Amino acid sequence: MRTQPNISTRRLLLRPFVLADAADVQRLAGDPGIARTTLSVPHPYGDGMAAEWISTHQAGFEAGTLANFAIAMQAGGSLVGSIGLTIRPEFERAELGYWIAAAHWNRGYATEAAAAVIDYGFATLGLNKIFATHMARNPASGRVMQKLGMRSEGLLTQHVKKWEKYEDVAIYGLLRAQWQAGRHLKG
Repeated sequence: MRTQPNISTRRLLLRPFVLADAADVQRLAGDPGIARTTLSVPHPYGDGMAAEWISTHQAGFEAGTLANFAIAMQAGGSLVGSIGLTIRPEFERAELGYWIAAAHWNRGYATEAAAAVIDYGFATLGLNKIFATHMARNPASGRVMQKLGMRSEGLLTQHVKKWEKYEDVAIYGLLRAQWQAGRHLKG
């Protein structure tokens, strides 16, 4: 059995989720503000959904298709969000996805966690490309991507449907060569 690593940053510990995190995930991700701007977070976030979601992580990691991390504070260990890579090994690429609990917005946690996961994706997993998307009406997520040195690859018009409304989706990408050149840290 392969073991997913812990990744430490200046303020954060990125670690595998455990079933004991389920109540916190349900409480934090269950905030309508989180679900409103993410495609994969349901609302309402019902009982048992978080445990079911967490229980898929190890098999995905072992298969080489998923690396999902709890974002916890170094000091105290409280859960503040989630970040992960959905990996397509045959293309040597992954999609980066994340959410931060609303009480922790605008503190740079998403950028800090994403920079570490991007480093892991390129340096450890040997990926060639990491991309991410955000709903066009969530420009804060786009600013995170830009800070990471990701480049805009376009706007997908009415690409998804969330809560009976079609949404435009912006897509950003970063290649290993760009990351190696040091463009992955803009500030």
